[in-house]
This record gives sequence, structure tokens and C-alpha cells, in this order.
Amino acid sequence: MRNSVAAALILVQAALAGCASVPTVRIDDVAVPRSHEITDVAFFPQEDYQCGPASLAEVLSHAGVDVQPEQLVSEVFLPERKGSLQIEMVAAARRHERIPYVLERNRETVIREIAAGHPVLVLQNLGLGWLPVWHYAVVVGYDLDRQEFVLRSGRESRLATEFSVFERTWQRADHWAMVSLAPDRLPATAVEQNFLITVAAVERLGKPGVAARAYMAALEKWPESIGARFGLANASYASGNLAAAEENYREILRADADNAAVWNNLAQVLADQHRWTEAETAAQTAVGLGGDVAPTSRQTLMEIQRNAAQASSPQASP
Repeated sequence: MRNSVAAALILVQAALAGCASVPTVRIDDVAVPRSHEITDVAFFPQEDYQCGPASLAEVLSHAGVDVQPEQLVSEVFLPERKGSLQIEMVAAARRHERIPYVLERNRETVIREIAAGHPVLVLQNLGLGWLPVWHYAVVVGYDLDRQEFVLRSGRESRLATEFSVFERTWQRADHWAMVSLAPDRLPATAVEQNFLITVAAVERLGKPGVAARAYMAALEKWPESIGARFGLANASYASGNLAAAEENYREILRADADNAAVWNNLAQVLADQHRWTEAETAAQTAVGLGGDVAPTSRQTLMEIQRNAAQASSPQASP
């Protein structure tokens, strides 16, 4: 957004959510079934060195994307490395309009996501620390009594793996894992600040409509989140929805009237609607509040005053 300044994101304790069943056990003080398996996750047998495209296709398909592994090869597979980097997997999920969320690095987050119906893409090192064999798989189930996970892995559609074995191979890959969900669905273990940063990356990719849906989902979970509201306003503006942008900026100001960045952006929205007097007042308020955004606010005010003057000039009349 023109003259947009990123507002500080507020870190709060994530509200805990989970799937309840009987019998259950509590993980991170959330009740989850003692066992659960997501049976409708597609399975694509993995070709040599191409576990990345196959695993990513499995989680994207479950999130509603019509995609085959061969379509992802050019996006994530690096022939010189004979594999895929995590950054490529994340970027590809964004390009397909899904929100890739990297999980906190512990077994409990994987279990909670599975319990919520979210397949988890994981990176493993099936070799040794000094002789790695990198491998992507998708965790689709767990059983706490059997102490095992169920994976889509390689050419195995249902590979039961003991927690201890999984932990060793996962630990050697720095416990990397992610879910990739539709924009209106939050990860069960989402932390506000981390989720908003993830959505902002999708927005920067030029997908404001996708980002707006994710910000709205965030506001359902964290209704007081200034960061989510600010992101929704910016995404609405980028999508051309000036009314929604204005509404959300004003909602922030009702709770935080001294937010210069929001006053600046509101001024721009009003100016785009040729509401010059209101726009100038908002811009002057932003300038008066000063702070780190002061240079941007002054520039916004000057542009509004110049454009307002041109609009009121007799020569501007038809």
C-alpha cells in the first residue's frame, strides 16, 4: 500500500484449540484423542529424489488445491541438490494461495495439528548427521498408546513409525515441520505474531485477497489483534476495497487513537475517494503524532494538499 508503514505486531499467548474425543489426553492443556488418523490425505508415490514435490502435493491437495506432484517439480525441485529446500516448499505453498505455517519444533505441536485434521509435512534425515539423507514425508496420524506416527512416506501410503525412531530422524533435520492450509483456516497451534508474519509474506507476493481471508480468520481467534486488523485494512486497500480499508482503520483508531501509521493510511484511503478535507485532517493528525512514521506522514500530507488544490482549481473543471 502506498505510504503504508508496518504496525508493530502484538505478541499474545495463543488461544489453545483442539479436537475432543473419548478417550482423550491433554497436550499443552488441550484435550486430544488418544489416537487419530486423517484418512483422506492423497498419496503420491515418491520418485527418486522427488519426495518434496510429492509430499507438498499431498498437503496442498488436502487443503483444496488441484495439483499433481509433477506440476510442483519445477517449483521446488533443485536438480543440483537432488532435492528441495524448505524455503522452496514454503514459497510454493504461497504461490498456490495457501498459508504455509512452520510449526514450533516439538512432537506435541504435530500431534495437536493432526488431531485438528491438519496433515503435517516434515523434513527428516534418514542418514546420519555427517552423511545426511534428506527426506520429506507427511504425518497423517498418531497413536499415543502404540507410541507411533502414521506417515505418507516414499512408496509407503501408511508407514507406522515409532515415536522414538521418528524423533531421531526428525531431530537430525532440526525438527522442521509445517502445515499448509486454506486462508480461512488457522493452524491449531498458531501463535499470533508468527501467523501474522506468515500472512504478510503471502500479501507481499501480490495476493491481497488471500491475505485478507487469513487476516479475517486471525481476527476470529484474536479479535483484539491490532496487527491482524491493520493487515486486513492494508489487504483490503490493495484489493481496491476502500470501504473495508476505511472501516478497519477506523476500528483500530477506536482502540488506539494515537497510532500515527493508521492515521496516515486512513488519510490515503480518504484521499483516494477525493474526500480532501477529511483526508487532510487525518494526515495532519498523523504528522502531529510524529514518531518513526513522521517523514511518511509529512509526504502524505503534502501530496493530499497538492492534489486537493489541483482538484479545486478552476482549470481542473471540465
